[in-house]
Amino acid sequence: MSTPTDRAPAAPVDAWGPDVLGPGFRARTLRLLPDAEDDDAVATLVHHVPALDPAALPGTPTIPRFTFLYLHGWNDYFFQTHFAREISRSGGAFYALDLRRYGRSLRAGQMHGWVTSLTDYDEEIGLALAAIRAAEGWDTPTVLCGHSTGGLTAALWADRHPGAVSALVLNSAWLEIQGAEPVRLVGEPVVRTLARRDPHMVIPTRTYPPEALYSLADGWDVERDGELPDPAWADDPYVTGWNVDHDWKIVPSAPIRPGWLLAILAGQARVAAGLDVRCPILSMGSARSHLSVTWTPEARSTDTVVDADATARRAIGLGNLVTVARFEGGVHDLVLSAPPVRDQVFSALRRWLRGYVLT
Repeated sequence: MSTPTDRAPAAPVDAWGPDVLGPGFRARTLRLLPDAEDDDAVATLVHHVPALDPAALPGTPTIPRFTFLYLHGWNDYFFQTHFAREISRSGGAFYALDLRRYGRSLRAGQMHGWVTSLTDYDEEIGLALAAIRAAEGWDTPTVLCGHSTGGLTAALWADRHPGAVSALVLNSAWLEIQGAEPVRLVGEPVVRTLARRDPHMVIPTRTYPPEALYSLADGWDVERDGELPDPAWADDPYVTGWNVDHDWKIVPSAPIRPGWLLAILAGQARVAAGLDVRCPILSMGSARSHLSVTWTPEARSTDTVVDADATARRAIGLGNLVTVARFEGGVHDLVLSAPPVRDQVFSALRRWLRGYVLT
C-alpha cells in the first residue's frame, strides 16, 4: 500500500482509476448532492480485481457468484487487502466504500467523518450498489458488510431498505454505547446540550503520553508486546504492521463532535427499540472486551473499542434470522486479529456464506 507521501490523486469521478492499494485495486469517486455542510462531500468506491492482482489467492474464481460491499468504521477507511482477497476467493466481487469525509473521500477543510444523521449515508450506499449491480448484474446476490460504526450504519440501512440486499454481515458492530443502556440514557442529554451549544465543537478528551498510545495496525513491538507467541507469524502483517495511512486513521482518534455523536446515539436507540432486517444476518465479534485507548496486555486479544457482550445481545434484536459468532482472541476489527483467529473468522464467514448466500 502507498504511504501518505506517495498517495495517488483522488479517484476520477464516475470512472475507474488507480487506487492507493496498488495493482489489483481500482477506485472511483461518487459525486454526492450537497448536504448541510455544503463542502463538496464525495464518497469513494473501491473494487478488487483479482485478475490484475499479483497477490490474488490461488483458487479465486474468474466469475463471481455474489457481490460484497464493505463499510468501514469510525476513524477508518478501507485498507484490508487480505480481506478483499478472501472474499474474492470465496466467489465474491469485493467492493468497499469510503464514506463521505473519510479516507479517500476526505478533502481539505472538511471535518473528519462528519454527519448529523446516519441516514445521510443512504445516498452513497445507493450509488455504490447501483454501480456494483450495473457492473456485476442485477440478479447477483448482494452482501452488505459493516465494521464498527459501519456495522451500525449497515444494520439501520438494511432495516430501512427491506429486500435490497441478500445478506448482512457485521464485524464488531457498534450497536450499543460502552456501558450499555444506563450510560446511553444518562449520556444523551449531555450530548444534546453540547450539540445545541455548538454541534461542531471538539469534545475534550484525556491526553496520554505518546508512549502509552498504540495502534494494532502498526504491528508487534517486542519491547511492549513481548516475544511472539509463534515465530511462524514473523512475516504476517499482524507483526510487521498493516501500513495504514495515519492521516486517515488517526491515533488515538479523530476529533469527536457532539453533533456526530448524537447521530450515533440516535442510531443505537433505533437498534435498542428493535429492527426488522428481513435478510439473514451474521454478527461477528470478539469473545471479550477490555475498553482502553492505551496499551494493555489485553490489547492484542480483546475488543478495546466496543462492548462485545452488549453487541452480541443487541444483535439478536436486529431480525428473525441472526447468527452470532464470537472469537476468542479477536480484536475490534476481527480481520486484523492474530493469524489463527483470522483463519477462524474467515472460515466461519465462508461457511455462513455457503449456507445463506451461495445456495
